[in-house]
Amino acid sequence: MHPFQYHRPATLKEAVSLLRKAEDAKVLSGGQSLIPALRLRLSSPAALIDLAGVEELRGIVREDATLRVGAMTRHDEVATSKDVNAAIPALAQLAAGIGDRQVRNAGTLGGAVAFNDPAADYPAAVLALSAVVHTNRRAIAADRFFTGLYETALQPAEIVTSIVFPVPQRAAYVKFRNPASRFAIVGVFVAQTATGVRVAVTGAASCVFRAKAMERKLAERFEPDAIAKVRIAPDTLSSDIHASAEYRSHLIGVLAQRAVQAARQ
Repeated sequence: MHPFQYHRPATLKEAVSLLRKAEDAKVLSGGQSLIPALRLRLSSPAALIDLAGVEELRGIVREDATLRVGAMTRHDEVATSKDVNAAIPALAQLAAGIGDRQVRNAGTLGGAVAFNDPAADYPAAVLALSAVVHTNRRAIAADRFFTGLYETALQPAEIVTSIVFPVPQRAAYVKFRNPASRFAIVGVFVAQTATGVRVAVTGAASCVFRAKAMERKLAERFEPDAIAKVRIAPDTLSSDIHASAEYRSHLIGVLAQRAVQAARQ
């Protein structure tokens, strides 16, 4: 690692102030992605602003038809929360399948969403559930938040504070995971709400995306065979050492049908 300044603010206001003043600073939430990047010298910030001490960014609150999860809420807290398991069990199950126990007890929802790794699980839930990402400045709809490879709509000195998830009628997440990292080679989150069906795919391309052709079919008939013939074009997907674009295209169809079946149970 290279030398850098380390700050540990106690409040969101202090964190934002530090971020505005510090030159080339990065926000540290769970550190499960940033710390390895620092060790490999893939990231070289002049300062780190650690949000671990900002208690106002933690917690889970049920608010009528929504679930608000603080940005610094750990994956394990989401997985074991009674409120999450009662309102959106698919979200709790997703969190329980992230990494290993150490990762789940250190990684945070806000960090995962802000980092936007193309194989991360949470972006699929945020997009499929039509969640709203709240920051110290504004509220950003899921459809406008994820913009590209490791890119989001966040602006300089903007920090994710919480994410509000509408409670769906039913939902499920199924992924084909990398056996070593447990990242999604492909993951599909399906959610049915009063306003329609949303299908989000992670791990298959440079950024999480919606499978709108599947959404249209499932809006007509929410059954696995309704999307049996829907295929995502391989030329829009990623190829790497883990899976070819053609295989990922196949996996999306298989996992989407499994997710629909799981949501129906």
